[in-house]
Amino acid sequence: MGQCVGWHRDKVAAKKRLLRELAVLHRSGNKEVTVVFDGGPFDDVSDGELLDGVSVYFARHGSDADHRMLELVRNAPEPSRIIAVTSDRLLDDQLRELGAQTVRSGRFRKSLEEET
Repeated sequence: MGQCVGWHRDKVAAKKRLLRELAVLHRSGNKEVTVVFDGGPFDDVSDGELLDGVSVYFARHGSDADHRMLELVRNAPEPSRIIAVTSDRLLDDQLRELGAQTVRSGRFRKSLEEET
């Protein structure tokens, strides 16, 4: 989301926009897509919910999305099939240590815009 100008003005709207874009990505290639947001669930989307083909998770209380991503990858049956999106170097290193592949946020944003 940080790759989009003005996202911070209305974070819930930015999250919902990203969800719509990820749903298009899911439908276009029948890809399994999961998103993890900082903060708690919003009114009409709960933690772990499948929304338009996108699995939606939120940071646990008192934690952040980075830790939730690590938890999800750590518990995945095949971490090597996961492509995680982050621009945080430490998180990138940790995800790779768990077996996931990573892509930088800016690169992902460009590919997402090409899809939608």
